[in-house]
Amino acid sequence: MSAELSDPFAQEQVFPTDLPPKYYLDYFNYVLAFVRRRYAHILHESELAFLDDYESLSEDAQCLFIRFSNRRKSFFRTNSVSYSEIGDMDAVLTELLDRAFIETLCEAHESRFGEVIELFTKPELLEVTRLLAPEIMPSKSIKKPDLVRWLLHEYDFAVLCEVIGEMEPVVKVSFEAEVMLMKFLFFGNRYADMTEFVVRDLGHVRFQSFDEQYLSIQFDTRKDADDTLMVSLMKETFDVIKQDLPPEEIFDWFMNWQVTSGTGLSTKALPSFNTFILRVSAWLERKKMLSQALSIYQLTNDAPARERRVRLLFNLGEIDEALALCEEMAENPQNADERYFSQDFHEKIKNKKSRAVKRTTQALKAAEAIEVPVSFRYQVEFGAITYYREQGYQAFFSENEPWRALFGLLFWDIIYDTNVQTIHNPLQRIPSDFFLPDFYFKRSEQLKERLQAAHSKEIIDELVSRTYADKYGITNVLVPWYDGALEKVLTLTSLLSPAKIHAIMLEMALNLRENTRGFPDLLVWNENEYAFIEIKSPTDHLSSRQLHWQHFFAEHDVQSRIVRVNWIKDLPVNPM
Repeated sequence: MSAELSDPFAQEQVFPTDLPPKYYLDYFNYVLAFVRRRYAHILHESELAFLDDYESLSEDAQCLFIRFSNRRKSFFRTNSVSYSEIGDMDAVLTELLDRAFIETLCEAHESRFGEVIELFTKPELLEVTRLLAPEIMPSKSIKKPDLVRWLLHEYDFAVLCEVIGEMEPVVKVSFEAEVMLMKFLFFGNRYADMTEFVVRDLGHVRFQSFDEQYLSIQFDTRKDADDTLMVSLMKETFDVIKQDLPPEEIFDWFMNWQVTSGTGLSTKALPSFNTFILRVSAWLERKKMLSQALSIYQLTNDAPARERRVRLLFNLGEIDEALALCEEMAENPQNADERYFSQDFHEKIKNKKSRAVKRTTQALKAAEAIEVPVSFRYQVEFGAITYYREQGYQAFFSENEPWRALFGLLFWDIIYDTNVQTIHNPLQRIPSDFFLPDFYFKRSEQLKERLQAAHSKEIIDELVSRTYADKYGITNVLVPWYDGALEKVLTLTSLLSPAKIHAIMLEMALNLRENTRGFPDLLVWNENEYAFIEIKSPTDHLSSRQLHWQHFFAEHDVQSRIVRVNWIKDLPVNPM
C-alpha cells in the first residue's frame, strides 16, 4: 500500500474494492466500544460524554464525523464534501453542527487560521483581496505562499473569516483530542492506525488470533496513558520544528519541556522517553552543539547514550570523566557496541593514541582471504557463494533470517502468550515488550522449559515444522513466508547440536533488539564440515555485533570465521 494511502481516509472517494462502503464505520465503532470496555475507569467525564454523544448521532452523521476526524487536516470546505455512501449531506452537516461535532470557521481558534487559507487556490485568494480592498490588490503574478503571508499580515482574523465564510462555508471537526486518545488507547502507540483493519479484512495481512477476554490492559492508570501519549506527541513536534528552528531554540525547547513535564514520568512512558532523548541528542550533536548534546545524553543510560557521552567528554577535554565512563561500560556493557567500544576507547585514552586500532579492525585484518572475480564487486556475498560452490560446498545466504525464523517458530506460542500480559489489542503484531529487557525476564522459565523439552534434533525439527505449517502466512516480525525459508532453518538444525542451538536461542532472547542482528552472511557446508562465514569486501568494515557473534560462536564451538575478499580480474571467456 502506498504512502499516500497509509491513512485509509486520507483521500476522498477511495474505497477498498472488496469492503462495504461504510467499512470504516464498523472499524471506528469497534475501537470506541473496545476502549470503553477496557479503559472506562481512566477516562474523564468529558471523554465518556463524547462517547455517549457520538453513539446518539445518526449513522450518516457518524460516518461524516469519522471521515472528517480521520483526515490529516482539520478544516473543510462544505461545498467540497461529497461521499457517495452518505445521503443528504446538508442535513448531516446541520446535525453535526447542531451537536457540536463540527464548528463554524469563526468559532475556530485564530492561531490555526493559516490552515484555512491553505484550503483555497491562489485565484480564490486573489478574489478575497479584491473583495476586501480592490485598490491594493497584489499582482496576479504573486506566488501563493507570499499571497498567504500578505493576507495574514494585512487583515485580522475576524475580517478574513467573514469574507471567506461568504465565499464558501468552512467548518472544523471537533473532538480531535478525544478521537486521538481513543485510537491511542486501542493501538497503544501513535504509528499504528485504522489501516490495520483494512489490510486484515482485504487479506493482505493475517494476524495472530487472540481471545479478547485474555487481552491485557496496556495502561493501568491515566498517568500511564497521558505520559506515554505526551512523549509520542513531543517526538512528532520535534520532527516538525527541527526543520525550521535553529538548534539553540530546539535545545531550549526540549530542556524547558523536560524540566516542566519530562520529570516524574510514568514507568510505562520511560522507554519512549529514552528514545526521544537519543533522537534529540544525536540531532544536536550533528549540529555541532556538543555541550548541549552531552547534557541531554546524560538523561539516559540507554545505548548508545553512554558511548556518545564518552566521545563528547573526550572532545570537550573531560578526560577523567571519559575514562571513568569507559570503565563503567566495560564492567556492565548493554550490548556488543558498548563492550568493544569501551575497551578500544579506554586503550586509546590511556595510551594517548590518536588512531588506536579497534578490535573489529584487528579481527578483520587477521581474517583469511579468498579471491573472487571483480565482476562480483557489487554482489560480494553472491561472489563468495559462487567461490565456495566451486570448491564443492553447498552454500546460501544465512545472515539473520534463518536464526530469527528459528527463534520465532520455536517459541511462537511463548512470544504471543497472553498470560504474559503484553498483548493488548487484536491487531497487535508483536508483544509490547518485544524489544525491552522485560521480554526475557517475563518468559525466562517458559523459554528454558521449551529448550529442555526440545532436547533432540528430531524434536526441534518437529516443533519448527509443525509451527511453520500451522501458522503459515500469519504475521510475525521474525518469520518470513516464502518457499525455502523452512529449509534454511532445518539446515541450521541439521548441522548444530541441540545444546548449541539452545545457547544461541537464549542469547537472542536476552536482547531481541540487538541480538537478532549481526549473524554471519553465509552458511557453507559439505558432508564433512560446515562454517558460518562473515564476508567482507576490501572496503567493508566489521561491526561490533558481527564480532560479538564470532566470539560467541567460538565459545560454544560453532564453526564460524571472517573471510576477506580480494578482487581478481575475470577469467577470459574461451570462444566457442
